[in-house]
Amino acid sequence: MASTRQKRKVGRVMHEYKRGKLKSGGRRRVKSRRQAIAIAMSESGQSRNRRKSSRGRRKSSRGRRRSR
Repeated sequence: MASTRQKRKVGRVMHEYKRGKLKSGGRRRVKSRRQAIAIAMSESGQSRNRRKSSRGRRKSSRGRRRSR
């Protein structure tokens, strides 16, 4: 569950996005709502890197297929 501080951080980032002030990497303005949510979750410490685990599974399944 998110703490009050984390909720406040997400709210601030989404407010910036809605006003067109949110930037990615300090340069480009964020246009995608999905990207804004990802930035908010990352900044508040709620995000998990899910791609690493799925990549690991893919690599291991590929190895099994080749060994047949």
